[in-house]
Amino acid sequence: MSTISYILTLFVAAEFFYIMILQTFATTSNKTSNLFKMSKAALKQENLNTLMKNQDVYNGLLGLLLLYALFLSNHATELISCILIYMILVALYGALTSQKSILLKQGGLPIIALMSLLF
Repeated sequence: MSTISYILTLFVAAEFFYIMILQTFATTSNKTSNLFKMSKAALKQENLNTLMKNQDVYNGLLGLLLLYALFLSNHATELISCILIYMILVALYGALTSQKSILLKQGGLPIIALMSLLF
C-alpha cells in the first residue's frame, strides 16, 4: 500500500469518527444542524436523537475497522477496499434517498482513497 493510500485511509477513518462525534455527542449542536440540514428542534426530538446516536455506532465501527486494517491486519488492502466500497455504497444510497450532496460529503473521500488503492 502506498503512503498516499495509507494517509487517505487515515483521513477516511477520521471523517467517520467525526461524523460519529457529531451525531452521538453533539447531536443538537449548530454544526450538526447545519451539516444535516435539520433544525435543532428536530434534533432534540427523542426518537430522532436516539436514531442518530444508534446510526453512528456504525460510523464509529467503520472508522475502527479501517484502523484495524491499517495497523493490525495481514491483508490490509483487501479489507480496506471492502470497507471503502461499503462506505461508497451507503453514501450512494443516501444520495438517492435523502440528499444528493451525501455522495460527496460522505462518499467523496472514500472514493478517492479507493482509487488510490486500486491504481
